[in-house]
Parts: sequence; C-alpha cells; structure tokens
Amino acid sequence: MELWYTEQHTPDVRFSIKVTNLLYTNHSGIQQIDVFESKEFGRFLTLDGLMMVTEKDEFIYHDMMVHVPMAVKSDAKKVLVIGAGDGGTIRELTRYPSVEVIDMVEIDEEVVTVSKKYLEQTTCSLDDPRVKIYYEDGLRFVRTKIDEYDLILVDSTDPFGPGEGLFTREFYGNCYKALKADGVLVNQHESPYYSHYANSMKRAHKRIEEFFPVCKVYQAHIPTYPSGHWLFGFASKLLDPVVDLDAKKWEDLGLYTKYYNTQIHIGSFALPTYVKELLDHEEE
Repeated sequence: MELWYTEQHTPDVRFSIKVTNLLYTNHSGIQQIDVFESKEFGRFLTLDGLMMVTEKDEFIYHDMMVHVPMAVKSDAKKVLVIGAGDGGTIRELTRYPSVEVIDMVEIDEEVVTVSKKYLEQTTCSLDDPRVKIYYEDGLRFVRTKIDEYDLILVDSTDPFGPGEGLFTREFYGNCYKALKADGVLVNQHESPYYSHYANSMKRAHKRIEEFFPVCKVYQAHIPTYPSGHWLFGFASKLLDPVVDLDAKKWEDLGLYTKYYNTQIHIGSFALPTYVKELLDHEEE
C-alpha cells in the first residue's frame, strides 16, 4: 500500500508527495502537527495539513527571509522573530556575529519540541545563547514593544487559524512602533498565483502600506509551496531594499548560502507584470 501526503491548493488543484513513513502525528491543542518522511523531499512538517518546511527546499525560504533584510540592515543587533518554530530562520540569523539578541515568539511550544526531535537540520541553532524563546501569541507580545528592534521577521503560517492575527492592521501598526527609526520588517507574503492566496497577499500589502513609507515585495521559487511562486514583504521606515543594499559588505562576510546571493537580492524585487498589477489594484 502506498501512502501519499496531499495538500489541496485550490478546489481544483492538489499537490502530493509519496510518503515512506509517518514519524509524528498529534493535535497540540492549538493545531494539528504532522511530520512525514519521503524519498524526494526528506522529512517535512505540516501544520493543520499545510506544508511548512521540507529538508530539501527549506534553504530557499530561510535564505530569503533572513539574508535579504540582513544585507540591507547589516548593523542589526536586536531582532524579533515571530513564528519560526521549525528553527530555520533562527539558524540563518545566528550566522551573523553582529546580531546580539534574538527574541523568538512562537505560539505553539509543541511545534518547537517536535521540530527539535525530527528536524535537526533547521533547529540546530535554537540553543544559541543569543536566542530567547517566548511561547505566546505574537500579536499580544509586540503590543508592548516601543522603539526596541532593528529587525522584525514574521515567519508565520497562513492568515487563518493560529496565524490569523499576524496579518491584521493592528499587528502591522504595532510592528511599526516596535521598530527603531531605521528598522526593517519582513514577512512571508503568500503566493500571487492562486486567487485565494493572492487576495491574502493583497490585503497584507495594503495594510502594511498604511504604516510604512517604504513597502516593497520580493519573490522566490519554493517548489513545495502552493504554485511554487512565493512572495515576501519588505517594509521599512527609512531603508530601501535595493538602493541601500551594501553588496560588498555582505559578500565580505563570507557566508555560504545555497540560494541567496546579492544578484538574486536585486533581481528578486523585479516582479512579473501580473504581480505588479495585483499589488497596484485595490482588493476585490
């Protein structure tokens, strides 16, 4: 008998991976957590039946979540990460000696516990002494922070269930207040390809634009995410992600990255026409 993991991307589109083993399954009280093993993508984590991370392509997401803002805001010392229970974003941040404090806020402690057991590839830096983990709601956590962070990374699930509050006007406004004068906010911005995801992306973008004078979108190809075409949002009070990129300074760090480089950095902000049109039109 064959076992397949299947995710419904739209009512008419499904994405499937052949599974060799089910390693973990449980409802945490917050969400359904499953860890599978496969020949093609290695181990992968799903939450409420939606793909979060695979061993094979996680480097793409985590490279673009972290290195794009760090190549612009290279002097970031205090970073807030919301979500990121699989640890990949933390792993990439800890590669920067200049980063002194990483506050990670994850609503579901079981995600971290399970990831540590089954996804050592991404959780390998969660015990770094600069990392402090808070198990609480990110929306609630950021409300009390004023002028505190150089960089905020919102490594969230999709905008429903536990991650719903991280796509609200209130949340983005609180992130604005929590950032310093030249602070940067980066969030996973959903896919522009299927209409359900595109509408979520447009809503998030319009809400972020209400607060941040610099508000740009960049892209990456992530095979296991819906349509493979995935977006990130870059917002700042001051810094432009292309104009203020210090490519030489980043390259002089000597960091090896499998996906990110400074040419990709610039190119990722050159969006296809259909995405630009989505961003330029009000939500339907």
